[in-house]
Amino acid sequence: MKRRNVIWLLLSAVAMALVLVACGSGSSKSSSGDSSASKSITVTMALSDEEWKVMRNDVLPKFQKQSGIKVNAIQVEAGDTIKKLQAQKGAGTAQIDVVAQDVNNVAQMISQGLLKDSSANANIIPAQAIGKIKKSGVYNGKTYLFPYRPNVEINYYNETIFKKYGLKPPTTWDQLYDTAKTLKEKTGIGRLGFKMTFDGDPIELVEFIRSAGGDPMKFNDAGTIEAYTFLKKIWPELSTDTTKATFSTTNSFLARDEVYYIPNWPFATNIVVDQGGRKDIKAYKGFSGPKGMVKTLGGEMLGITANTKKTKQAIEFIKFMESKDTQETLMKKNGWPSFRSDVLGEQTGWQKPYYEATSEALKVAQPLPNSTTWVQAVQLINEASKKILLQNAPVKATLDDYGKQIQALK
Repeated sequence: MKRRNVIWLLLSAVAMALVLVACGSGSSKSSSGDSSASKSITVTMALSDEEWKVMRNDVLPKFQKQSGIKVNAIQVEAGDTIKKLQAQKGAGTAQIDVVAQDVNNVAQMISQGLLKDSSANANIIPAQAIGKIKKSGVYNGKTYLFPYRPNVEINYYNETIFKKYGLKPPTTWDQLYDTAKTLKEKTGIGRLGFKMTFDGDPIELVEFIRSAGGDPMKFNDAGTIEAYTFLKKIWPELSTDTTKATFSTTNSFLARDEVYYIPNWPFATNIVVDQGGRKDIKAYKGFSGPKGMVKTLGGEMLGITANTKKTKQAIEFIKFMESKDTQETLMKKNGWPSFRSDVLGEQTGWQKPYYEATSEALKVAQPLPNSTTWVQAVQLINEASKKILLQNAPVKATLDDYGKQIQALK
């Protein structure tokens, strides 16, 4: 009897040990799974196929090797990002940790509480950030976004034609008018253009307004009146391509000699000058208005989603994307301007003057108004611009009318 009891006790002990081992194994597996999950983040970006190749082959693998954090990078267009974050917040989940978002399309994200207040980590923004870029992610005194991929228009011109007619790139509104008038007189048609299609963000219209000291969210102040008075004066001298020019068609207008002067984003340097072989197409930072030079800051910034539990990993990723080494890679292989002065300033070769123009333009660049009513304001600004510049409506009366409507937006 005693022997049977001993055997029973031994068997029970073995069974208990097996249970404990199994539980320990399960616990270890779970712990390992949690660790693995914490070593990955999901990031959204809106890139072309060529840009994704650089990101997946040259950038992200290096970050994973350095940090041990895997990046699940997915394509999400800027307009769809807010919808995904709204759904994420509503479900209480955190499927997306970091978003790369258009700097001029973030006001609603912040107002709806979709991005994390990252003020405690604002010190990771490099001191080498150019101009106002360092503060471009600040809203109501709090930092929500970090610089990563800035963009700004530079002004391209046909050096051969300018030399032929004794012209220099204009640096003031008066010189701009004289240049447009001369080109039209010499060639018979307008050859100086802008991108003013009146159906999207009025980037260059806002630059005229701000460089005269105006505010596009007031729209009937003295600066705005001065800007539209000048635009109405120069309008007959401009190329008819002005109302058809987009970031893409502008390259064709330059390459085919339809226009001899027009602003565009710096990617035009690769398309027109390098791939198109038009070394005579030069660029500079642009011209000043009565109150100085103002350019519109474009591009994308990185923000951390409000629901993420991986803030530490997200910050580590953002620091890597802001690093000098990464910025150099993205500039050399994707042709992106860098927000860092120590990257743009070190370029050599035929591209150097174009990067210098970009660097100078970034120093005076600022985002479009960061307001939740900006979308509605854009429609009103475009309507008013059509009336003044295409239908010859009076400047002040039109701006007074539309200015009241913009100021009443809520």
